[in-house]
Amino acid sequence: MNVRGRKYRYVGPAALRALVRPGGEGRCIRSASDFDDWASALTREELAEPFTFVVDATGVLRVAPRRSEHVACAGGGTVLGAGEMSVGDESGRWVVAEVSNQSTGYCPDTSSWPAVALDSAGIGHPPGFTHEVVFRRCLACGQLNIVREEDFVCVFCEEDLPQKWNVDGPGR
Repeated sequence: MNVRGRKYRYVGPAALRALVRPGGEGRCIRSASDFDDWASALTREELAEPFTFVVDATGVLRVAPRRSEHVACAGGGTVLGAGEMSVGDESGRWVVAEVSNQSTGYCPDTSSWPAVALDSAGIGHPPGFTHEVVFRRCLACGQLNIVREEDFVCVFCEEDLPQKWNVDGPGR
């Protein structure tokens, strides 16, 4: 597999990183059959809600139930992408209905979409994130921010936020 793109390291709370256990990574999804096997173990309610995903550093999609932490799903490693997605069945084929880069543990940039390995897993999908989350770290106070409505101002100290992704840069 050709692995390209920025690698995101975990930037969330140490207490959540402590939840990482050997063998506790999310389920590897390399094909629609892999997804079928994983989904068959879920209840109807679990399958109806969004679930956690990461794309590990080797380009493999990993999935886990929604309330799983992204860092645990990734086994504590770096990722090419992370977020949440929901799926449905269309004519006997899994299709992603909604997908976001919402992961406050990794804070992937909106440009991480190409890493979300849905084509290689045989899962239908939209052309990009259906909900994009813009993360920035304040250079003045070091706090992590979610930019809303293109207002690049720190909610903690009211300083301007960088236009380019910088979450694991200065202030970290």
